[in-house]
Amino acid sequence: MFLRKDFAKPFVFAVIPLLLFSFINAQNRIPTSVILRIVRAEDERRFDDELESLLKSKNPQIRKRAALAAGRIGDEKAVEILKILSETDPNEEVRLNAIFALGEIESVKASDTILKLLKDKSLADTLRSRAVEAAGKIAMANPKTKEAEDLGEAILDLMESEEARPKQSKQVILLGLTAIFRARPENGDLVVMRFLTNLDARIRADAANALARMRSKIAVEQLQTILLTDSDAIARANAARALGVTENKTSVPLLLEAALGDDDLRVRVSSIRALATLEAKEIAPELLKKAQTIFENYKESRFRNPIEQNELFELISALGSLLSESNNKDFLDLIGKLRQRVANPAPEIEIAFAKVSPLEYLETIENEKQTDWRYFSAVSQALEAISSNSQIREKALKILQNFLKKAPPMAQPNVLSAFASFKSEETESVLIKSLESSDVFIRTAAAELLAKEAPNEKITKALEIAFKYSMQSDTDYDDAQIAILSALTKLDKEKAIPTLQLALSSPNFLVRRHAANLIKQNGLTNQFSDIEKMVGIVKPHSPNIKTKLGQVTNKKADYLRAISRRNGTLKAIVTTEKGDFTISLMPEEAPLTVDNFIKLARKGYFDGLEIHRVVPNFVIQDGDPRGDSNGGPGWQIRCEINMLPYDRGAVGMALSGKDTGGSQWFITHSPQPHLDGGYTVFGYVNENDMKVVDSIVRWDKILKVRIVETSNRSIKKKK
Repeated sequence: MFLRKDFAKPFVFAVIPLLLFSFINAQNRIPTSVILRIVRAEDERRFDDELESLLKSKNPQIRKRAALAAGRIGDEKAVEILKILSETDPNEEVRLNAIFALGEIESVKASDTILKLLKDKSLADTLRSRAVEAAGKIAMANPKTKEAEDLGEAILDLMESEEARPKQSKQVILLGLTAIFRARPENGDLVVMRFLTNLDARIRADAANALARMRSKIAVEQLQTILLTDSDAIARANAARALGVTENKTSVPLLLEAALGDDDLRVRVSSIRALATLEAKEIAPELLKKAQTIFENYKESRFRNPIEQNELFELISALGSLLSESNNKDFLDLIGKLRQRVANPAPEIEIAFAKVSPLEYLETIENEKQTDWRYFSAVSQALEAISSNSQIREKALKILQNFLKKAPPMAQPNVLSAFASFKSEETESVLIKSLESSDVFIRTAAAELLAKEAPNEKITKALEIAFKYSMQSDTDYDDAQIAILSALTKLDKEKAIPTLQLALSSPNFLVRRHAANLIKQNGLTNQFSDIEKMVGIVKPHSPNIKTKLGQVTNKKADYLRAISRRNGTLKAIVTTEKGDFTISLMPEEAPLTVDNFIKLARKGYFDGLEIHRVVPNFVIQDGDPRGDSNGGPGWQIRCEINMLPYDRGAVGMALSGKDTGGSQWFITHSPQPHLDGGYTVFGYVNENDMKVVDSIVRWDKILKVRIVETSNRSIKKKK
């Protein structure tokens, strides 16, 4: 009794605010019917009165979510109301999303508001960080404008004041560093340099990354110190990258030391690349010795694709440049062994061989009996790499002419690119002929290469015909249509008008939008009436339309399924030849992206696919059924850009342009801030499982992807 009596009053008083909080929370919760309307508007890229009314809702959670939707849709009509929300909304979360949305829309019309926010010293750090991020995006999208210049100066002023603050905001600094390399203000690298000595390792790493991306030649001593002494591997790796672009050869001994002996692969590969960039030929023997040592471990590995491959290929690529035309016997001996040992033909090996000994390389491929498309692709890339060598021109052209006849379709884009690089008299006719191919990516490559030729009536006519064919025949990919429109407009914008007009009638929103952008960029708006109306919104897919591309394929049930997952826990367990790793999926942040991934995974779409792309210290990438980086599922999903950062282990959707996601996804080896706000983050891999991701090399297989879904209801039952 004593206990009950003694605790009675405190318990009552504790329950009252809890009930009040629950009541307020329930009042502010977004009804499913409203979320459904918002997600559907995003999917249709539709900003209209309905969404604008939601931005004026009394419920701050609705205003917050509608603001994010407006940014994702990207319609400039939303700018004015987003500016009001950014400056005056009483709810900080609403302001945050509105500011982020203005950055996503990238309109100079938002510059005055962003400048005002950046100059407001009383502004909360969370809002300041998103304001500086938005400033960088707007300035990058509108270079050489007065607004971009003003935003660039404001970014630098903010960063200088942040550096002087006794208690710095890490998020403001990190997003500010990214904003600087996006906006490229004058003397921006001088401001970035100050953060190389910051006590926070991530800030040091991002400062070095910013200098590398700006190709700055300053701060050599500070970067050398980081490479030599910093305890953080990412900071060292980024310092190595930055030193590579400085063109200062005093860094060579330190980079060599890191390339040969750093404990972290990311640092070693960044140092190897930097040495190649600096053309440090004198250290080639030591890199070659390192490559030979790694190859011995490679030979003994139990894996079909040994873990050592990532580092070995980096060394081979660097040595190909450093030993160019040297005919180095030891290197060629290593290349010979590697060619026999690798599971699949590798461009890195072929390119390096061709560079070091062009004549001997041609002899080895003249009579080669091969059918693997990857062989023809790799060899073509190698021949393109040495196309400036007049000694090999005649023989290389004969080889490529033979490849044009017998190489499989998947290799033909690389064959065409290599053939065009030799600037033969036959180049134009070969490319025009390739526009008649049944393979969409051969036509895509041909159009892109024809755009570099001297304009003439024959090319223009061939491209016009190819576009009409592509509109009628290409159901799974729109790459050829996009490439042809770009080529036509570049070659002769006036003659491109009829084809642009035709493109605006396409059922594919992405084709219509691309045509409209070309019209605006080339000053052709007077030739078209009401372009925005012709582009319109993304229309629902109709069964009588052959293609699903650039159309809404989701039904009400799909939206409801996707948004219902906000209240649960979702994981994808990925089984590979190197072990398992788990992706924690983020349905709250990217509901339709997660739903698309789950749908494909449950169909077994990813099972058995090779991981077609691995770039050490950047990403691994999968989800391509073709294996040549071009494949997809036959539909596209819109981007669901959010504020989740591309830290180590982030899982994102690969794109070939905005809203072109499908089935290809990637995982980052290290933070990649340049991807923030440009690619959808829809999951993360934890640090322990990243050990498996780090061990993966190109051509490793994904054996299975299994989805584990737990609702909050079942979690409560377990408790």
